[in-house]
Amino acid sequence: MMESGVPVCHTCGEHVGLNVNGEPFVACHECNFPICKSCFEYDLKEGRKACLRCGSPYDENLLDDVEKATGDQSTMAAHLSKSQDVGIHARHISSVSTLDSEMAEDNGNPIWKNRVESWKEKKNKKKKPATTKVEREAEIPPEQQMEDKPAPDASQPLSTIIPISKSRLAPYRTVIIMRLIILGLFFHYRVTNPVDSAFGLWLTSVICEIWFAFSWVLDQFPKWYPVNRETYIDRLSARYEREGEPNELAAVDFFVSTVDPLKEPPLITANTVLSILALDYPVDKVSCYISDDGAAMLTFESLVETADFARKWVPFCKKFSIEPRAPEFYFSQKIDYLKDKVQPSFVKERRAMKRDYEEYKIRINALVAKAQKTPEEGWTMQDGTPWPGNNPRDHPGMIQVFLGYSGARDIDGNELPRLVYVSREKRPGYQHHKKAGAENALVRVSAVLTNAPFILNLDCDHYVNNSKAVREAMCFLMDPQVGRDVCYVQFPQRFDGIDRSDRYANRNTVFFDVNMKGLDGIQGPVYVGTGCVFNRQALYGYGPPSMPSFPKSSSSSCSCCCPGKKEPKDPSELYRDAKREELDAAIFNLREIDNYDEYERSMLISQTSFEKTFGLSSVFIESTLMENGGVAESANPSTLIKEAIHVISCGYEEKTAWGKEIGWIYGSVTEDILTGFKMHCRGWRSIYCMPLRPAFKGSAPINLSDRLHQVLRWALGSVEIFLSRHCPLWYGFGGGRLKWLQRLAYINTIVYPFTSLPLIAYCSLPAICLLTGKFIIPTLSNLASVLFLGLFLSIIVTAVLELRWSGVSIEDLWRNEQFWVIGGVSAHLFAVFQGFLKMLAGIDTNFTVTAKAADDADFGELYIVKWTTLLIPPTTLLIVNMVGVVAGFSDALNKGYEAWGPLFGKVFFSFWVILHLYPFLKGLMGRQNRTPTIVVLWSVLLASVFSLVWVRINPFVSTADSTTVSQSCISIDC
Repeated sequence: MMESGVPVCHTCGEHVGLNVNGEPFVACHECNFPICKSCFEYDLKEGRKACLRCGSPYDENLLDDVEKATGDQSTMAAHLSKSQDVGIHARHISSVSTLDSEMAEDNGNPIWKNRVESWKEKKNKKKKPATTKVEREAEIPPEQQMEDKPAPDASQPLSTIIPISKSRLAPYRTVIIMRLIILGLFFHYRVTNPVDSAFGLWLTSVICEIWFAFSWVLDQFPKWYPVNRETYIDRLSARYEREGEPNELAAVDFFVSTVDPLKEPPLITANTVLSILALDYPVDKVSCYISDDGAAMLTFESLVETADFARKWVPFCKKFSIEPRAPEFYFSQKIDYLKDKVQPSFVKERRAMKRDYEEYKIRINALVAKAQKTPEEGWTMQDGTPWPGNNPRDHPGMIQVFLGYSGARDIDGNELPRLVYVSREKRPGYQHHKKAGAENALVRVSAVLTNAPFILNLDCDHYVNNSKAVREAMCFLMDPQVGRDVCYVQFPQRFDGIDRSDRYANRNTVFFDVNMKGLDGIQGPVYVGTGCVFNRQALYGYGPPSMPSFPKSSSSSCSCCCPGKKEPKDPSELYRDAKREELDAAIFNLREIDNYDEYERSMLISQTSFEKTFGLSSVFIESTLMENGGVAESANPSTLIKEAIHVISCGYEEKTAWGKEIGWIYGSVTEDILTGFKMHCRGWRSIYCMPLRPAFKGSAPINLSDRLHQVLRWALGSVEIFLSRHCPLWYGFGGGRLKWLQRLAYINTIVYPFTSLPLIAYCSLPAICLLTGKFIIPTLSNLASVLFLGLFLSIIVTAVLELRWSGVSIEDLWRNEQFWVIGGVSAHLFAVFQGFLKMLAGIDTNFTVTAKAADDADFGELYIVKWTTLLIPPTTLLIVNMVGVVAGFSDALNKGYEAWGPLFGKVFFSFWVILHLYPFLKGLMGRQNRTPTIVVLWSVLLASVFSLVWVRINPFVSTADSTTVSQSCISIDC
């Protein structure tokens, strides 16, 4: 297990072994697909004589050798079966002994060694003879074996990679290389041809352009290997849902987080919950956990109503296979709802269900109206006891289980998925880490109560739009060839309620349809905070099973993550990986040694220091050792809720690895980027899944002010990561498990806010040039004109070819470009300053949750303008550039015909800025062209002051000769 040079079998996880020449065993010489001898022989017995990956037939000489070896070994089968139980996927006793001796040497504890030996003896005495798959098949008559063989599709891969055609990618990559060459020539010209009359302006422009080129490289090259993927849900069902056998699909725990029900309407959260409960997935495999981080009685009461309505809604959805399964969005669809419906009772039942939903909405609205004014004595529950969460900052942990196998059933008498309300304990003086802390609390609660091997987290306003979304993810996670190294499957975010023109680029189409596809071809997409299915083991800080181990000597060599610090506060990457291997070894011992009592179990857990990592809960620690999920048999059902309350106590995470190495990572308001980055550094890969019908849909803040505040929060999180020890510029180099193009992508996610500084300077240059009559570029020669023309053409051709392979529309690309400028000169600029204040001066910035509900009128919220300081910089830039254009034309009219030529370049530059800020200007006007007076006053004031100071100081421009000035003044008769 501790060897590092031999490949690992992708089927069973064992080392592939060596051939007669002492070299690693290779079955397929075309693609070198790693498969061990045992699995290879098993494939031959099943009649598969071609490689699973590339489909090439195996070498005939190799097949003959295996057949001979199989014949020689058949005479020894009886002796081997008597001595020890050996299966194709079983670990040999000798490897366990070696591992145990190594651990005994590490720990230096003879009692530990004796205890392990005693457990081995107990195992040999009490262990029941386990029958392997081959032995079970041998006991079954051949006729029955033929009947039980899976359908042909069941043995096929559950997903496949569809690479972008070379006819589209080759020109795209060629143009990128040409653009790099042109950029090099362009900067050579710019640096070697300064503008002496406006040296300051020229130097500023060159610095800005170099930074823009650097940002383009960071954004462009992670899109070098874009891929598409296709899933086969029918094959998934054929493999894991065979008729007459227990359903073998993996269980999934859903996490939905909410904070303030007055800002995140309970009806929105309820629709998300209902869409989860009505999934096209086995009900006993689905559990939904609601995190109420505001401890609001309104959320709890609305969940009670939701659980009751689900008894009617879930069977209706499954009976008629409706989409989507969130009632608010299903009933508001402007489509023919009778399409593909053949049951005569559908119309009648739909009308009845719509009436029931409207009555349910009335009850929810009544609860919301009641909650608008909090009683002085606090809220009281129906039994007369005070609501425990009356003080949202000081209350005990609360858990309530709805529905499930022991709860209410639907109106047809069928079981419903489990629904659990969770509100973690909060006390003054404890750091609760906002959303990341709430998600980690749900990880522990779900591990104690259900412990599904996979976790899907959603924001409260993201409902399930595709009832088969979980099956899509399982095509990757449950595929034995693909899923072993996958830490999460990320779905793109799609939104409802956005205006057709998508004025503020709320859909983020370029990011989700271009950048994420590119990352999927490297090491996988970044985690974006919602619509993501996690492998629970990856959240626990373990590395992927197929990742080779580090030599034990590597732990002694230390290379700090943060060079330049005198005292290393954190262990190196190699040291952490070596320790993680020891932890994996301890887990292996626990899995292999059976039939030990509670005292021995607690001794083992204590010995391996699990409590220092996961906290003081033996039930939870034992759940972390179960890769396939499920509640431990030793757990007492009557005490599970008590244990679940314990793991969400406010002091549980103290002196543990929660938020540092395991779970959602703390240290940034954008915990999603940080969490995915840590997983990729451990060697995991992620998958991007884009089904034809969007898996999830959410609502976005579509008015200008809320949109800018949302972007401000994201940018602030990036600045926090940049200033932390987890910065991709220096973190994660020790293990060498993060691919360099993936690192470029992560660097881009943390440095993009700093582009605001050169961007706001560059957007000010056109106005300055028009006001002063100077320009940042000297008179162009023929060569310079060719360079500028080549640069503009390469930019256009790159965009066109990118649209060609991605399928994104040119309007989406243009909106993305516009909002890049709008966000850059406003939200990103504020994020940089606030980030430095927070990280260096300790001044924290609190964010309010953006409103999720829109007005009754179509896109009514789009035209709402709310006062915020973020509006001032772009408004100032607009006014200054407009003033500059007017001043430039006035100057040209006064100077005559020869001034119109130089004016063209300056005006074009200024119109470039105005055109990019046009959506901002349109949003600032609102529906009735009304702008907050404070915005106009501040913007005009700043623009006027800036213009007057500029005229007075006249910087960046060479001063006029004093003798010329004096001579001109002599002729004036005062």
